[in-house]
Amino acid sequence: MSLRLRTITREEHLAFVRARPSASHLQTPSWGEVKPDWRAESLGWFDEDGSLVGAGLVLLRPLPKVRRHLAYLPEGPLIDWTAPDLARWLDPMLAHLKAEGAFSVRMGPPVVARRWRAETVKAAIADPRAGRLRDVDADVHEPRAFDAADRLRRAGWRRAEAGGEDGFAAGQPQYVCQVPLAGRSLEEVRAGLNQQWRRNIKKSEQAGVKVVEGGIEDLPVFYDLYTETAARDRFVPRPLAYFRRMWTALRAEDPDRMRLYLAHHENDVLAAATMLRVGDHVWYSYGASTSRKREVQPNNAIQWRMLSDAHELGAAVYDFRGITDTLDAEDHLLGLLRFKVGAGGEAVEYLGEWEYPLNRALHTAFAFYMSRR
Repeated sequence: MSLRLRTITREEHLAFVRARPSASHLQTPSWGEVKPDWRAESLGWFDEDGSLVGAGLVLLRPLPKVRRHLAYLPEGPLIDWTAPDLARWLDPMLAHLKAEGAFSVRMGPPVVARRWRAETVKAAIADPRAGRLRDVDADVHEPRAFDAADRLRRAGWRRAEAGGEDGFAAGQPQYVCQVPLAGRSLEEVRAGLNQQWRRNIKKSEQAGVKVVEGGIEDLPVFYDLYTETAARDRFVPRPLAYFRRMWTALRAEDPDRMRLYLAHHENDVLAAATMLRVGDHVWYSYGASTSRKREVQPNNAIQWRMLSDAHELGAAVYDFRGITDTLDAEDHLLGLLRFKVGAGGEAVEYLGEWEYPLNRALHTAFAFYMSRR
C-alpha cells in the first residue's frame, strides 16, 4: 500500500500527537515557534483510506547566500519505525523536501536500541576496564531497532556526526537517562533512589527547602541562576527571550506542556528547573543553581518534586535527557551521569541521528564548512 504525504494543519498535527501515548516535545507543532530562525512545517502521511497515519515537524534552515535549506526533524518523524519497508515512509518525505529546496535532511528516529539498568551502570563506572557505556553488555536489546538501522543504511541514509543544537549543528542526545514510573508506586520510586539521593532529600527537608511552581514572571529569577550556571560550567547560555518563547508557545498549545520549579531556602532561590510533558512522557529540560548553600541540597529537592509530580500526572517515564556514554573517571561529565543514575534511572541508547544528502555537492560543502567553524 502506498502512502501519500502532504503538509498538514497545526490542528491535524496536534490531534495526531495527542492520540499517541508519547511523542517528543520536539515533534509538537508549538516547537516550531520556539525556533524563529527555522521555518517550521507539519508533515502528514496518509494511507489509501485517507487516514493520517504519521506526522512530523520539520524545521527548515536557509543556507547563507543560496536558496537551499537544511531540513531537520528532531526526534522524529512519528511514523511506524518497525515497518519492513521504511522507504515507503521516507521516500515521499525526501521528495517533498527536495521540492522545497532542501539540500540535506537530518532526522532522529525515536527508536530505543539498548537499555542499561542503574545497577549495571553503577557497576560499569566502578570497573576500571570499562571505557564507554556502549562497550558494556546491555540489559535490554531491541532487535527491531537494529533492523531499522540496517534498512536506513540500505536506503542511502548515513548516521550523522554528533553536534550541538545551535545553528546548523543541530543534534539531540543519543544517550539519555530515564526513570521508569509506570506500574510503580511513589514509595517504590523513592526506594529506587540510591542512598546518597535519599540522604540529600532528607537534608533538604530538614533544612526547610521549599520547592514551588513558578510562572512566566519567575523566568528572570530562573535566568539569573541559569547564567550563573553557564559561567560556572563554561557553556554559552541561551537568551532570556528563548525561554519566554518556550513558555508562551508550549503552554498555549497545552497548559501543562511546560512547568517551572523554584527551590526556596529562607529568602533565597537556590535552584530552578523546567519540566516538559507530552502524553505519558515527562522531561527534565533545563536546570540552574547557585553555588551558595549547596549543603541544603536544593538540586535533589527540586528533582524529587518533579519526579513526584510526574508520577502524580500518570507519567510512564521521567526523562533526565542527555548523558555521556563515557565511563572515564577523569571526564567531568561522569558526575552528571552518577547524579542521574542515582535517581534510579536507566541509561538508554537511541538510534542517533541520520542524514540524507539530496544535493551531494552542497551537503559535502556544508559538512566541510561546519567542520571548520
